[in-house]
Amino acid sequence: MARSPIFSATLQAALLGATSNILAQLIEAYRKQAALRVDWIPVFQFLLFSIISTPPNFIWQDFLESTFPARRRRHAAKSPPEAGGDAERAPLDKRNTLVKFALDQTVGAVFNTLLFSIYIHSIHLAMPHAPRITSFTKATGYWLSPGAIDFSAVDMKVVLDAAFAEFWTIVLAGVKLWPAVSLVNYTLVKTVEGRNLVGCVAGLGWGVYMSMIAARD
Repeated sequence: MARSPIFSATLQAALLGATSNILAQLIEAYRKQAALRVDWIPVFQFLLFSIISTPPNFIWQDFLESTFPARRRRHAAKSPPEAGGDAERAPLDKRNTLVKFALDQTVGAVFNTLLFSIYIHSIHLAMPHAPRITSFTKATGYWLSPGAIDFSAVDMKVVLDAAFAEFWTIVLAGVKLWPAVSLVNYTLVKTVEGRNLVGCVAGLGWGVYMSMIAARD
């Protein structure tokens, strides 16, 4: 049985999210001239964020493409194979591409920025005394233990205040990367699955940056 596209996209994003946090810790260790000993707690936090954030983003990209297709099918009376080939050769719909780009860089950017900030501040409040654990197996055991994450300790006013306070800092940092990624995706990459992969690869570097922000909170 074939995996669903959303499942595959989420798996890719989770692995890259975890990798980005490990890379961020590597960079910090290099800056401090210290030996790298991976703290698996923040790695798992970023892995969980990728699992939470990828499905709505995949659905969002699918909605944009189905509503504003990159290439419109021509309505000539042709056999299905020929019609499909004709659609592949249809020119890029510039209007639809601009609309998708604008929506992704406004609605999408606001959603993803707030989602990250709300998640990271919530998980920190829910795990205020999380120890530094450099053993993967011990960290896994800690995460699965009762009471390791206590969302009843989360004060949403504190979370939202922090999210809004750092909103523009994150958005302006993202302007240096995500518009270029969107242009490549909407002009050169034809499938939602392919666009998600491009976004995940670009997100590897972005994840390193966000890991460093999260580590300072």
